[in-house]
Amino acid sequence: MDEQLFFKKLNSLCTSKEIFDFLSSLEAMSDTMASGALQRISEVEVDDNGLKNPEGVLENEVFRALCFQFEFESSKLSNTGLLNALQALIKLRIDPQSTLMASLLSEGKERLGKGQLTVKNLCALGESLLELEGPSCATLGEIVNHMQEKDIEKWSPRETVMVYKMLQVTVREGEQYQDLLNRLNSVTLNIVSQLSPKFTSIILNSLVVLHQTQAVPLITALCKHSVKHIPYFTGDELVNVLEAFLYFGHREEIFTEALETHIPKSIFTMHPQTVSKVMQYCCQKMILSKPIFDAAAENFISDADRFTTDQIAGYIIPFGTLNYLPTSASSLFRKLETILHARFSHFQPRTLLKLLHSCVLIQRYPVNFLPKIFSPYFLQQLQAQPPGLDRIVTSQLTQLFLTVTLECPFYEGPKLLPKYQVKAFLMPPSSLDVHLLKRVKTGLLYLLKKRIYFASEVSTPYFYTVDIEIKLDEEGFVLPAAQCEEVHRR
Repeated sequence: MDEQLFFKKLNSLCTSKEIFDFLSSLEAMSDTMASGALQRISEVEVDDNGLKNPEGVLENEVFRALCFQFEFESSKLSNTGLLNALQALIKLRIDPQSTLMASLLSEGKERLGKGQLTVKNLCALGESLLELEGPSCATLGEIVNHMQEKDIEKWSPRETVMVYKMLQVTVREGEQYQDLLNRLNSVTLNIVSQLSPKFTSIILNSLVVLHQTQAVPLITALCKHSVKHIPYFTGDELVNVLEAFLYFGHREEIFTEALETHIPKSIFTMHPQTVSKVMQYCCQKMILSKPIFDAAAENFISDADRFTTDQIAGYIIPFGTLNYLPTSASSLFRKLETILHARFSHFQPRTLLKLLHSCVLIQRYPVNFLPKIFSPYFLQQLQAQPPGLDRIVTSQLTQLFLTVTLECPFYEGPKLLPKYQVKAFLMPPSSLDVHLLKRVKTGLLYLLKKRIYFASEVSTPYFYTVDIEIKLDEEGFVLPAAQCEEVHRR
């Protein structure tokens, strides 16, 4: 039978039984047709849980005859037949240690050494080796060396993506393949518009792993191209894209708008790890997206019982960081309190502290949990978890303590010992508070005309630092900040 007619018929069949019946009716077929049949079987019989009907496939006489042919005639196979068969058998979960797989792999590596493989063949062999032997496979480096000699401009998007994946696991040190990467980045820029959601995600992830911060035109193009794929990314693919945006410091207004359209509609079918990454993206980029945050709150209320502790923190912390109470705030924090009562000991100490600290930033005071937080046992746990009681941890502890002292006078539990307190909170330059403080200072300078009429970051006897202090006399006139006499009100 003509190969074109064979593949047209093969691709119309939807079960392994139909395929085996079809193959039995043929008097002869080429190795390319036989490997194509194996690939079609793997397409219809393998799902996320593996082989759907192992006995019906692996014990079938036609299947066994195909495997026998590939095992004992591997040296006579075409490159396409050999490597397509190898990929199909991997997908069908054939034992990697079997003589069949060993024979095909050995033949593939031998042809690699003789320089007999095309770019498409090299990519197929590399993909198979990644599946079978993982990133530690030494042969991958040999494949990449052969790829360097090929004409990159003629590669298909699939071949380009495969080379990025191989480089991702073979580049160990320095700029071993940077010349190849520079050429690859340049050529990829011209085919960005052709990339599928999967390929876009893979390349962005590879650029992150390979630290390609200098490939600005490609990164920018990929980030813009990713906008139209947002509804079609899988959870893992979207996570890769968001991590790339964060790593490269990229920000696209239309990307955020696309997320705001997609996330609220899809959030109840998304994996919580994906939603956590979306919240992290908004948090680190200081993007207060009410549609996303309100949807995340509803999702948390509904499904948080099945979340990991890190996912719980990933959902909640951004609300505090960006100072936003969702429309369902009461239900959200009731749910959080229920979870904390049930799973308090499951949280890593620093994660738990950061979570409770974020709550006080939006006036949700975790009074019921502070006795445990200020206990010697919990403080010892914090000390034992690297990097220990650093400035960030002690600042968060101090703010929790000061908040409960000032806002919850009814609290009679353990106090935070002075040795764990800080006298001033150091705010990172990227902190949301820093930008607000600058705006307040600018406004005061405009109103008061001179900087001498207000002080900033003023220490108090209570280990509390006042952001802005203005002194007034009895008549309400503003006094110079340095003046101590005639001060009626501060």
